[in-house]
Amino acid sequence: MSDEDEVELGEWEFIGRRGTDPVRLVPGEVIAAVPEARRLAEESGRDVSFDYLDDGAVLRMLRLRHEDEQEMFTAGFRTGVPLALIGFGGAVYWGGVAQYWESDRARLVYLAAAGIAVLLLLGFWIRAAVRHWGDPARQNLRARAKRYREVAHVARDGGAEVPAGYPHYGPYPFAATYRHGVEERGRDGRSGA
Repeated sequence: MSDEDEVELGEWEFIGRRGTDPVRLVPGEVIAAVPEARRLAEESGRDVSFDYLDDGAVLRMLRLRHEDEQEMFTAGFRTGVPLALIGFGGAVYWGGVAQYWESDRARLVYLAAAGIAVLLLLGFWIRAAVRHWGDPARQNLRARAKRYREVAHVARDGGAEVPAGYPHYGPYPFAATYRHGVEERGRDGRSGA
């Protein structure tokens, strides 16, 4: 269940970050009132095939970006927590019990089983990370969101009424390069809507 299912969103609201309260969209006219932000919005929009001054399109992008962040967190949590617990538990058990077993064969079997379990979980974690980070449609969404954040910050620096940190997704240090010709995904995860 996403945060949007749990929280009733207003017409122009979105969840700015996983687990936070709804944030109201800053209208495109507020951003466009700062000439440098308007220029950057138009230039960035041409680069990533997006209209940053269209409030409906920006709201949809921000809601999809929130869903993307939720799905990445869930996938990482689902595989990362068991990996950490089994790795930690295996190391503690080795340190407290298994290393003192007299039979070399028993220790070898334990190490092999623990190693296989950790490698298997690590493989699932890597597969989930590659699926989420490597998806071209998701990469385009992140690239657009990163550009929107830059536009919003230029507008705020130019005197527009934009909250600090808006749209509250962080600096996107791993945002991908935009890929032209990739179909967008809708809220249901399928291409084209």
